[in-house]
Amino acid sequence: MSMDRKEFLALIGVSAGAMVVARCLQGCSSNGNAPGAPSNFTLNLDLTTPTYSSLQTNGNYVYTSNGLIVARTLSGTFLAVSQYCTHQGTSVQYVSQRNDFYCPSHGSTFDASGNVTGGPAPSALKEYKTSLNGHVLTVTG
Repeated sequence: MSMDRKEFLALIGVSAGAMVVARCLQGCSSNGNAPGAPSNFTLNLDLTTPTYSSLQTNGNYVYTSNGLIVARTLSGTFLAVSQYCTHQGTSVQYVSQRNDFYCPSHGSTFDASGNVTGGPAPSALKEYKTSLNGHVLTVTG
């Protein structure tokens, strides 16, 4: 049995189309490709050092070297959650006007405690405890 050129090209087109669709669906799946959230640690952030000094201003946030995002709300309290979106591992951002976290890649949103408020993220960000003593912010998890 032989195939003419038109049949061959149609078959190639269908196969290529199926591969593209499968790849697109795989690329935006909710399989939680985020790095694991750290646990069992104590982290002391000296707010007078250049690395963390922006936390002296309400509404700012920083990322830590161990995968956290630490934010200071507009009212002056501190929040700490895992840095990476549970959808595909993009670093989330703190939005001070809404007091929540936002993933710029696919639009997932999380409340101040890290709970999912808008998908496609499949699960919450891990929340950590914070306490301020003088100019040292302690984060525990």
